[in-house]
Amino acid sequence: MVGMALACSLASMPLTKHLNVAIIDSNPALLARDNIKKEDAPDPRVSTVTPATISFFKGMGAWQYVQLHRHAFFDRMQVWDYTGLGYTRYSARDVDKAVLGCVVENKVLQRSLLSCMEDSDVKKKIYPSRLNSMTLHKSSLLSGTDSISSEPSGSLAKLNLSDGDCLYAKLVVGADGSKSHVRKLAGISTTGWKYPQNAIICTVEHTEDNRCAWQRFLRTGPIALLPMGDNYSNIVWTMGPQQAADRRSMNEADFLKAVNDALDDGHGPHPQSERIGDGGILAWLRSDETSSASEHFEVPPRITKLASDRMVFPLSLMHANNYVSKRVVLIGDAAHTVHPLAGQGVNLGFGDANSLSRVIAEGVAVGSDIGEMALLKRYESERKAANIAMMAILDGFQKAYSIDFGPLNVLRAAAFHGVNYISPLKKNIISYASGEQRLPLFT
Repeated sequence: MVGMALACSLASMPLTKHLNVAIIDSNPALLARDNIKKEDAPDPRVSTVTPATISFFKGMGAWQYVQLHRHAFFDRMQVWDYTGLGYTRYSARDVDKAVLGCVVENKVLQRSLLSCMEDSDVKKKIYPSRLNSMTLHKSSLLSGTDSISSEPSGSLAKLNLSDGDCLYAKLVVGADGSKSHVRKLAGISTTGWKYPQNAIICTVEHTEDNRCAWQRFLRTGPIALLPMGDNYSNIVWTMGPQQAADRRSMNEADFLKAVNDALDDGHGPHPQSERIGDGGILAWLRSDETSSASEHFEVPPRITKLASDRMVFPLSLMHANNYVSKRVVLIGDAAHTVHPLAGQGVNLGFGDANSLSRVIAEGVAVGSDIGEMALLKRYESERKAANIAMMAILDGFQKAYSIDFGPLNVLRAAAFHGVNYISPLKKNIISYASGEQRLPLFT
């Protein structure tokens, strides 16, 4: 998705729409023309896209294709924990916005980006193949707009594909996921670690409509319920590997009971409905509190049916020590992976694509070689800082909730309530999570 988004963004800008773009992807789904039927149950693989990502899609003309398929906006979010102490609510109204985000199936995003790409005038070709090897080749330079060629020319990257094709490119973009072959061939090292957790994802059904994103922190990890429209929601449930294997093998009735317990009063009590701020230590902030601070705790919709297979994924944090090398640049999960507890992973990737397309356009404007290190380092400098900041915040949340200790539980609860009632902090958190590039501080 992230690589295709970069291609679409380049195709939409006057300065870069004349570039020659090759997309190398062996996934048969990329070229499949099967219709996405709205009456089918949603796929469990979804993304929660932020307002910044939606704006990026609209700017390159891809959002109009998303709107043809199922998608679900949400304007509220409720976050609480198993102790019954920590609790906060967010609302788009707190920052004068219409929505906090939108949940879209990955196949819809992929198809929408492909349709956008196909309808563009950019010179492009999709190679349903794999990259076998990549080397630097020296000869005479390609002309300004010919960024891809089947003939050697200039100090270029030479790509040998599994079907025997050979390409020469000014710039190779690795958007091939956390186990990136491009990253490996470029010799770019990484830093990171595996979490002692797996995530179960699946689609579930409920009888009432859902327009809120719900997340509860349990002792074993967070569980999220994300609206998908048509009385469907997506579950992302983090827990230990053995627990995940057990939950996956449960019969449907037992699994639904476990999910409803995790989202209701299992594992601990509900937060108190009365307002913590009334007459207490936070009462002095009431005059400036957001509208969501006065909203009471709600129990999420009760799950009645499992609507997809249950899928299990191991979780890890990974960060490439460099995003760029000679004629190579990394974006998306090839450059960084994060814990899924805030749904930020793919949005960081789309932020990479947006940034890189702008840097390439700036290079074209002044006649630079789009594969030169000095130009690509501008992208790395911009995105590395933003990505590391988000990774640190998400990793901190994961570690803070990996310990069940009385005094720490109280501190976490105080932090939750502080966010709920301290208006400037809450507004900044919402803006930051929506894709605005500023840290959630008192600014």
